[in-house]
Amino acid sequence: MRDHVRLFRFLAISTLVTAVCFGGTALAATDAAAVYSQRCAACHGDKGHGDGPAGKFLTPKPSDFAVSLKGKSDDWIAKSIKDGGQAVGESPVMPPFTDLSDDQVKALVDYVKHFGS
Repeated sequence: MRDHVRLFRFLAISTLVTAVCFGGTALAATDAAAVYSQRCAACHGDKGHGDGPAGKFLTPKPSDFAVSLKGKSDDWIAKSIKDGGQAVGESPVMPPFTDLSDDQVKALVDYVKHFGS
């Protein structure tokens, strides 16, 4: 019986540690501004003008969302994020972000669209 109690305590503590250490990360990652800052700003710049510090070294240069997103559907933008630039006929330098959840991609689509308005 003591082994069951130890196992239960171990599982309870493990679950708590996992929730504290990783639960907040998943929740914070759904914040579009944080995802953009972590994944996009280095190339596209803080304001989406294609002038990020890493973008200066890329050929072709990252797009300016104010120009490149005009007339683009949410599905097109989501596909470019999830599958990379080449998937939508744009630069193959734009990597796919396949690890983002559908909710993160949707939030990111809404976020980057405000750069174009």
